[in-house]
Amino acid sequence: MKLKLLIAAMLTAAMGPAREAPPPEIPSQTEARPVSPEELAPPQPQPARPELRILSATDTRPEDFLWNARPVVVFADTPDDPAFREQLRALAGRNGALVERDVVVITDSDPQSRSPWRQELHPRGFSLVIIDKDGQVKQRRPLPWDVREISRAIDKLPLRRQEIGRAGLLP
Repeated sequence: MKLKLLIAAMLTAAMGPAREAPPPEIPSQTEARPVSPEELAPPQPQPARPELRILSATDTRPEDFLWNARPVVVFADTPDDPAFREQLRALAGRNGALVERDVVVITDSDPQSRSPWRQELHPRGFSLVIIDKDGQVKQRRPLPWDVREISRAIDKLPLRRQEIGRAGLLP
Protein backbone atom coordinates (compact mmCIF):
# COMPACT_ATOMS: atom_id res chain seq x y z
CA MET A 1 0.00 0.00 0.00
CA LYS A 2 2.76 2.40 0.94
CA LEU A 3 4.47 1.55 -2.32
CA LYS A 4 1.38 2.44 -4.36
CA LEU A 5 1.03 5.73 -2.49
CA LEU A 6 4.69 6.52 -3.08
CA ILE A 7 4.40 5.81 -6.85
CA ALA A 8 1.28 7.99 -7.12
CA ALA A 9 3.06 10.84 -5.30
CA MET A 10 6.06 10.57 -7.60
CA LEU A 11 3.88 10.61 -10.73
CA THR A 12 1.97 13.64 -9.47
CA ALA A 13 5.21 15.46 -8.71
CA ALA A 14 6.60 14.60 -12.13
CA MET A 15 3.57 16.12 -13.83
CA GLY A 16 4.28 19.48 -12.30
CA PRO A 17 1.84 22.00 -10.87
CA ALA A 18 -1.73 22.00 -12.09
CA ARG A 19 -2.37 24.26 -15.00
CA GLU A 20 -5.34 26.46 -14.71
CA ALA A 21 -4.81 28.36 -17.93
CA PRO A 22 -7.52 28.03 -20.55
CA PRO A 23 -6.66 26.05 -23.67
CA PRO A 24 -5.06 28.10 -26.44
CA GLU A 25 -7.43 29.67 -28.90
CA ILE A 26 -7.29 28.57 -32.51
CA PRO A 27 -7.67 31.53 -34.84
CA SER A 28 -10.59 31.10 -37.16
CA GLN A 29 -10.42 31.49 -40.90
CA THR A 30 -12.38 34.75 -40.77
CA GLU A 31 -10.01 36.56 -38.39
CA ALA A 32 -7.39 38.78 -39.95
CA ARG A 33 -3.87 37.49 -39.51
CA PRO A 34 -0.58 39.25 -40.12
CA VAL A 35 0.61 38.90 -43.71
CA SER A 36 4.26 38.47 -44.60
CA PRO A 37 5.89 40.65 -47.29
CA GLU A 38 6.37 37.57 -49.47
CA GLU A 39 2.60 37.03 -49.51
CA LEU A 40 1.95 40.67 -50.43
CA ALA A 41 4.44 40.72 -53.33
CA PRO A 42 3.06 39.76 -56.74
CA PRO A 43 4.18 36.34 -57.92
CA GLN A 44 7.43 36.44 -59.87
CA PRO A 45 7.16 35.11 -63.40
CA GLN A 46 9.09 31.92 -63.96
CA PRO A 47 12.07 32.43 -66.27
CA ALA A 48 11.44 31.03 -69.71
CA ARG A 49 13.07 27.66 -70.11
CA PRO A 50 15.44 27.76 -73.05
CA GLU A 51 14.35 25.54 -75.87
CA LEU A 52 16.54 23.16 -77.79
CA ARG A 53 17.39 24.60 -81.19
CA ILE A 54 16.65 22.19 -84.04
CA LEU A 55 17.91 23.57 -87.35
CA SER A 56 18.03 22.38 -90.93
CA ALA A 57 21.39 21.46 -92.40
CA THR A 58 20.71 23.56 -95.49
CA ASP A 59 20.34 26.72 -93.37
CA THR A 60 23.55 26.37 -91.37
CA ARG A 61 27.24 25.69 -91.77
CA PRO A 62 29.65 23.93 -89.39
CA GLU A 63 31.64 27.15 -88.92
CA ASP A 64 28.56 28.88 -87.49
CA PHE A 65 28.88 26.90 -84.24
CA LEU A 66 32.64 26.86 -83.76
CA TRP A 67 33.38 27.54 -80.05
CA ASN A 68 29.72 28.51 -79.42
CA ALA A 69 27.70 25.30 -79.47
CA ARG A 70 27.96 21.53 -79.81
CA PRO A 71 26.22 20.39 -82.99
CA VAL A 72 24.50 17.03 -82.83
CA VAL A 73 23.84 16.18 -86.47
CA VAL A 74 21.12 13.67 -87.36
CA PHE A 75 21.32 12.29 -90.90
CA ALA A 76 18.87 10.12 -92.82
CA ASP A 77 18.14 9.37 -96.45
CA THR A 78 14.48 10.32 -96.03
CA PRO A 79 12.43 12.15 -93.38
CA ASP A 80 10.28 9.02 -93.09
CA ASP A 81 13.19 6.89 -91.85
CA PRO A 82 11.97 5.28 -88.57
CA ALA A 83 15.36 5.74 -86.90
CA PHE A 84 15.37 9.43 -87.88
CA ARG A 85 11.87 9.95 -86.45
CA GLU A 86 12.73 8.05 -83.27
CA GLN A 87 15.86 10.15 -82.77
CA LEU A 88 14.01 13.45 -83.19
CA ARG A 89 11.30 12.29 -80.76
CA ALA A 90 13.96 11.36 -78.19
CA LEU A 91 15.72 14.72 -78.58
CA ALA A 92 12.52 16.72 -78.27
CA GLY A 93 11.33 14.76 -75.24
CA ARG A 94 13.99 15.65 -72.65
CA ASN A 95 15.87 18.59 -74.05
CA GLY A 96 16.85 20.38 -70.80
CA ALA A 97 20.04 18.35 -70.43
CA LEU A 98 21.04 19.17 -74.00
CA VAL A 99 20.35 22.89 -73.63
CA GLU A 100 22.55 22.89 -70.52
CA ARG A 101 25.37 21.42 -72.61
CA ASP A 102 25.01 24.02 -75.42
CA VAL A 103 23.72 21.47 -77.93
CA VAL A 104 22.22 22.47 -81.27
CA VAL A 105 20.52 19.74 -83.28
CA ILE A 106 21.10 19.82 -87.03
CA THR A 107 18.85 17.66 -89.18
CA ASP A 108 19.62 16.51 -92.70
CA SER A 109 17.23 14.07 -94.36
CA ASP A 110 17.81 15.01 -97.99
CA PRO A 111 20.94 13.48 -99.59
CA GLN A 112 20.27 15.38 -102.83
CA SER A 113 20.73 18.78 -101.15
CA ARG A 114 24.49 18.23 -100.69
CA SER A 115 24.56 20.36 -97.54
CA PRO A 116 27.93 21.43 -96.12
CA TRP A 117 27.34 19.00 -93.24
CA ARG A 118 26.90 16.08 -95.65
CA GLN A 119 29.94 17.07 -97.68
CA GLU A 120 32.11 17.25 -94.57
CA LEU A 121 30.82 14.21 -92.62
CA HIS A 122 29.92 11.74 -95.47
CA PRO A 123 27.06 9.89 -93.75
CA ARG A 124 25.48 6.67 -95.06
CA GLY A 125 21.82 6.13 -94.19
CA PHE A 126 20.89 7.04 -90.64
CA SER A 127 23.73 8.52 -88.64
CA LEU A 128 24.07 10.50 -85.42
CA VAL A 129 27.21 12.62 -85.17
CA ILE A 130 28.29 14.53 -82.06
CA ILE A 131 30.67 17.40 -82.71
CA ASP A 132 32.42 19.32 -79.94
CA LYS A 133 32.76 23.10 -79.74
CA ASP A 134 36.21 22.90 -81.32
CA GLY A 135 34.65 21.48 -84.50
CA GLN A 136 36.01 17.93 -84.11
CA VAL A 137 33.80 14.88 -84.56
CA LYS A 138 33.67 13.07 -81.22
CA GLN A 139 31.07 10.32 -81.75
CA ARG A 140 29.37 8.62 -84.70
CA ARG A 141 26.44 6.30 -84.12
CA PRO A 142 24.47 4.23 -86.67
CA LEU A 143 21.48 3.89 -84.32
CA PRO A 144 19.37 6.40 -82.36
CA TRP A 145 20.60 7.42 -78.91
CA ASP A 146 18.51 8.77 -76.09
CA VAL A 147 19.28 12.07 -74.37
CA ARG A 148 20.93 10.37 -71.42
CA GLU A 149 23.48 8.60 -73.64
CA ILE A 150 24.21 11.77 -75.60
CA SER A 151 24.61 13.78 -72.37
CA ARG A 152 27.01 11.22 -70.92
CA ALA A 153 29.09 11.20 -74.10
CA ILE A 154 29.27 15.01 -74.04
CA ASP A 155 30.17 15.08 -70.34
CA LYS A 156 33.22 12.92 -71.08
CA LEU A 157 34.61 15.43 -73.59
CA PRO A 158 37.64 17.44 -72.41
CA LEU A 159 36.08 20.82 -73.25
CA ARG A 160 32.91 19.94 -71.33
CA ARG A 161 34.97 18.82 -68.33
CA GLN A 162 36.74 22.19 -68.40
CA GLU A 163 33.37 23.97 -68.50
CA ILE A 164 32.14 21.98 -65.52
CA GLY A 165 35.37 22.75 -63.63
CA ARG A 166 35.04 26.49 -64.33
CA ALA A 167 31.50 26.43 -63.07
CA GLY A 168 32.77 25.17 -59.73
CA LEU A 169 30.95 21.87 -59.98
CA LEU A 170 34.11 19.75 -59.70
CA PRO A 171 36.87 20.09 -57.11
